[in-house]
Amino acid sequence: MQATLKLVLEPIFEADFKPCSYGFRPRRRAQDAIAEIHYFGSPPRNYEWVFEADIKACFDEIDHSALMGRVRDRIGDKRVLGWVKAFLRAGILTEEGLDRETTTGTPQGGILSPLLANIALSVIDEHFTRKWAALGPSWTRAKRRRAGVPIMRLVRYADDFVVMVAGVRGDAEALRDEVAAVLAPMGLRLSEEKTGVSHIDEGFDFLGWRIQRRTQRGRAGKTAIYTYPSKKSMTSIKDKVRELTRRARHRTLADLLRRLNPVLRGWCNYFRHGVCKRTFGYVDHFAFWRIVGWLKKRHLGLNMHTLVRRYLPGWEVGDGGIAMFRPRAIAIERYRYRGTKIPTPWWSETTGPPAPAA
Repeated sequence: MQATLKLVLEPIFEADFKPCSYGFRPRRRAQDAIAEIHYFGSPPRNYEWVFEADIKACFDEIDHSALMGRVRDRIGDKRVLGWVKAFLRAGILTEEGLDRETTTGTPQGGILSPLLANIALSVIDEHFTRKWAALGPSWTRAKRRRAGVPIMRLVRYADDFVVMVAGVRGDAEALRDEVAAVLAPMGLRLSEEKTGVSHIDEGFDFLGWRIQRRTQRGRAGKTAIYTYPSKKSMTSIKDKVRELTRRARHRTLADLLRRLNPVLRGWCNYFRHGVCKRTFGYVDHFAFWRIVGWLKKRHLGLNMHTLVRRYLPGWEVGDGGIAMFRPRAIAIERYRYRGTKIPTPWWSETTGPPAPAA
């Protein structure tokens, strides 16, 4: 039933959603959000101040009345509205086997939950879109920016978002109360620990990436926006490799590689569009020697020479026709900024058919 509702509701609300939103939307991904931040921070735009925010317990605290009000603005069928309301109030089965009422929020893991969360959070998108439209055409915006009027652009991925500000620190600081006031009618509030202001030269973390403006190597006076895995992301992948290469978890090397390769491949594919060549080399080195350590503990009677001859021919790891995925071999590719050109799978007679996906 939830899947059916999503098929009906998603095309309707996608027509209203703003281009600055990237989470849980068709043909959009986290890399698009990072590319947009890169675009705004680079010359000649140079949005230097960043208001980074996170909504506290977003999926748990969305006000049902406010959310249903936004749904009713677009949906008139009472049966559909009744199904959505029933889903919101269906309750949750806890780990203890007890039913817990859901008087607020939309249950995480539900098929319909991401769409309903985007409907609620689009109040932020609409707020900053109105502010942008109020600045007028490009020449007016440029004139106001020279006069000291702050210019702001929102980039949101689900309940994580940043506001890029062309102005001074005080303009970014003032957004804390402004955004809180926008979210309050939806029953949402900002997380005090994860909300703050930083300069693009200091850098900030977003969606697992570290984004920072630095001086380009070999080009004195020239700066560029660099994106690379954050410390938290590095810690996460190392912890996963450690967990998978513990002594008693696998019977054979092939079993280990079947579990480890998808983890390494998925992590590298996510970060392959950043400045990650050295990082991938480090992860490759770390994973390789964790496997070697696992083999040494697995075969205590073998010296290193025999271990290499049997299990690491040519210093390559493989067993049972399965080779270790090598992060160092991943090619770094620049992700192209798509902006408002991201195609939509739905179209109307007025907009025409969607452009082919990039």
